[in-house]
Amino acid sequence: MTVFFKKAQRKNAKLRLAIAGPTGSGKTFGALILAKGIGGRIAVVDTENSSAELYDDIVDFEHANLQPPYSPEKFIEAIKAAENAGFDTLIIDSITHEWSGVGGCLEIVDKLASTTFKGNSWGAWSQVTPRHRKFIDAILQSSINIIVTLRSKMETVQTNDNGKKKVEKIGMKAEQRDGIEYEFTTVLDLTHDKIAIATKDRTRLFLESRMLSENDGAALKQWLVSGSADACITGNQYFELEALMLQAGINIENFCAKRGLNSLHDVQQQKFDETCNGIQTIIQRNKQAHQDNEQQLQAENDARLDSDYQLALKDIKNASNANVLNRPADYFRGTKYEQQILNACQAKSDMEGWSA
Repeated sequence: MTVFFKKAQRKNAKLRLAIAGPTGSGKTFGALILAKGIGGRIAVVDTENSSAELYDDIVDFEHANLQPPYSPEKFIEAIKAAENAGFDTLIIDSITHEWSGVGGCLEIVDKLASTTFKGNSWGAWSQVTPRHRKFIDAILQSSINIIVTLRSKMETVQTNDNGKKKVEKIGMKAEQRDGIEYEFTTVLDLTHDKIAIATKDRTRLFLESRMLSENDGAALKQWLVSGSADACITGNQYFELEALMLQAGINIENFCAKRGLNSLHDVQQQKFDETCNGIQTIIQRNKQAHQDNEQQLQAENDARLDSDYQLALKDIKNASNANVLNRPADYFRGTKYEQQILNACQAKSDMEGWSA
């Protein structure tokens, strides 16, 4: 495969932001105030006993209370529902439950390990990891802005100080699978004083620690739309385009090579509809050609059957014994001429006295 290089250029994007913090640090409030600054319709998926609704005076938003079991599939369904409903920003409060909540990944692994895999947790993870990955992919490939919250707890390590074992605090750790921070554009850790500290920030908007405000949301909005208008297609659009190409019988590698693309992911957003419409035209043309071919074949088969029917009537008329009648009877079984052939055979048998 040919690899193409082109000038690096940041594209317009959708927000992928995580807010982690201990109880009472203001995760839900922070997510809502950022969403307010971003603007547009806001949806909240709430696993925290409807706690988000306590902030309905901050900003207008629509709310869905998610109940256990907190399987990855339930979160994926919620993301798809928000996309289909046309929301601009979705807040998932919190995704910790997908990992360590009732019916979350850890519980699923324990259950599978103790039943299906007879105590083998590695075998259980082989089934659960792909399910968790699909949840992460649903976030990354979503067509809308997504803000998630995560619970944090103090992480400690045991050290040896001159033969004495000590437990030392090394900071806060988000309650989710290790490495979850790699999946987001920006990760903010909140302190008990509600101060946001960026542990990862590709926007470079949170270089200074501070309390989150509506202005931060507005700044995020500006950053999201300040890239090139030639944004690449989203993950969902990629899958839609790929499915259309496979249906149309288009060689994807050749398609990309002719256009200087490394993959379908590089298709520009502004050309997505045009590309899909073109492929739909090909699909319809192929479908029509197939139908025309089927109709032509059917017409030829019908003409052949009509001709064979006339010949069969002559053969029946000239039959010299009853055994000769078996061939046309078998040949036309299940066709539109079946009954006529049977009637002709019976008439011939009666006339020749073969029926007795």
